[in-house]
Amino acid sequence: MKGSLRGVEAAFTQLAARLPALGGWGLTGVFTRYLDQGSKQVTWLQGALGSATALTDAASEVGDTDMELGLLRMTGPKLQAAQFGTLLLATWVDFLHLADAVLRNCPMCSVEKIFTDLHRVQGLMEPTLTDLASLDPERVEAATTAMPELMGKLTREFDTLQRETRETMKFGGQVIAAMQAVEMVTMISTMKMAMPRVPPSAPATLGVGLVMSSGGVMMGSRMVVSAEWVEMMRRLVKAGVISVPAVSAAVLIQGGQVMMAQAHQDLPKGVRDALGDSPEVRGMQVTGRAGAGMSDAPKHHVLPQEHREWFEQRGFKGTMDIDQFCVRLEQAHHEAIHGGGNWKLGRMWPGEWNRMIMRTLSDAEMAVGRMLTRNDILSIVAERMKRYDIPMNFVPGSSR
Repeated sequence: MKGSLRGVEAAFTQLAARLPALGGWGLTGVFTRYLDQGSKQVTWLQGALGSATALTDAASEVGDTDMELGLLRMTGPKLQAAQFGTLLLATWVDFLHLADAVLRNCPMCSVEKIFTDLHRVQGLMEPTLTDLASLDPERVEAATTAMPELMGKLTREFDTLQRETRETMKFGGQVIAAMQAVEMVTMISTMKMAMPRVPPSAPATLGVGLVMSSGGVMMGSRMVVSAEWVEMMRRLVKAGVISVPAVSAAVLIQGGQVMMAQAHQDLPKGVRDALGDSPEVRGMQVTGRAGAGMSDAPKHHVLPQEHREWFEQRGFKGTMDIDQFCVRLEQAHHEAIHGGGNWKLGRMWPGEWNRMIMRTLSDAEMAVGRMLTRNDILSIVAERMKRYDIPMNFVPGSSR
């Protein structure tokens, strides 16, 4: 994903650096807003990948296996957002390349129409990019699930713009060289409907996909990914890091959107077989947190908010901020660990979560005679979470 994002960023830089064609246009003037919009998206994508990397590094240093998995699951929404955000930006680059070629080589093409077309396409992408950039697990999951349909719309938009440009050129008697310029953009543009390339090794054919040719005709092709990629997806799904809907959306997009699916939002049989057709894969139908009935459940701060400064002094900042360590609990469970519905009375119970965890951490510091490290704290908290039957499925919360 980092490699793909670097390629997208380089494309924006190259487009911005191009001078207007002699006697023609380019992506300058009023069109620069479309380049700037793409560059702004790159910033949050880099942040999401950096955050995921930091969490992965932290997970590798934690001694408790369950807490390690808990930290890795926190990377899931960030990875999904980065993957599909990069995909959309790569698609946007395709539209910009096409617009640039038309502006430079088709004087009879309406500049106002090109501007309006780009504005319409940007409007299609904007809501999904906003949801992905939020990094909120539920919004990211919903945006991910809707991606195949969105990519289908964008593919049709791209094909329509190509055909309209060719018709305008024919009507205006434009020279062959100009036609070839637009055709070249079309040929090298695949709408980037694929995940980052994987090293060629032991390919596993997952099914028959469909690819849009330069003439707008859907032609059959085989979709191939590496056996390593299949195995990695299987393991990440099983560990709860990546959701099955995310894997499905990526496969459907790469293989030709909905036409590859055997039922609405289902993985193709070839993909199911390759992933082992496990219970996680068979549970393809999108439920997410909302479908599981947990979307309105209260969020419990595992690391007490009133002691935020104490935790910050021990390394819980940025990606590892205490607001990232929340879990959804059923109302009764949440009240129980806090000593009942009345939190003031609950705090008088020695076993109340906030009171207990801070006493345990303070005692541990006194025992070792130094400040606890972040990993020390996470290991202790993991052990207590198991005692209180609190799942290590962390979701972002908000500070009071």
